Amino acid sequence: MQRRIVPDLVSNQTLASLPPSATVRDATRVMTERRIGAILVAVDGRLQGIFTERDVLARVVAAGLDPDNTVLGGVMTPNPDTLAPNDTALEALRKMNERGYRHLPVVDGERVVGIVSIRDLYAVVNHELAEDLQQREAFIFDTGYGSG
Repeated sequence: MQRRIVPDLVSNQTLASLPPSATVRDATRVMTERRIGAILVAVDGRLQGIFTERDVLARVVAAGLDPDNTVLGGVMTPNPDTLAPNDTALEALRKMNERGYRHLPVVDGERVVGIVSIRDLYAVVNHELAEDLQQREAFIFDTGYGSG
């Protein structure tokens, strides 16, 4: 079964987003409170960029920037690659693997509708493998041979 990004992975997500004018401190507080590794940078529901744990390390801490005085617009990944709602989990996993991403925003037209993490995709793949194994076991052990 090919699970789609919407609704199989993303449905009724409460998105964590901030405007580009928010500070790195604001973003890291939200990320810590929500226990998430990335935050969307958006204006009026339109994606401007993404700010991740890696951005905190590479673009803020390693660069010696002050998180209280550094705005997201200056350290986010602008115009990130995205997923469409009809993309499959497998397509998302391939894109993440090829490009080294751990998070991808999901955009429907110009509107941000969600975000998918590698952890989300791992859960889907794990579930699909378990379903496949159950189907194979049912086929092998419940064939009707020897009954009767």
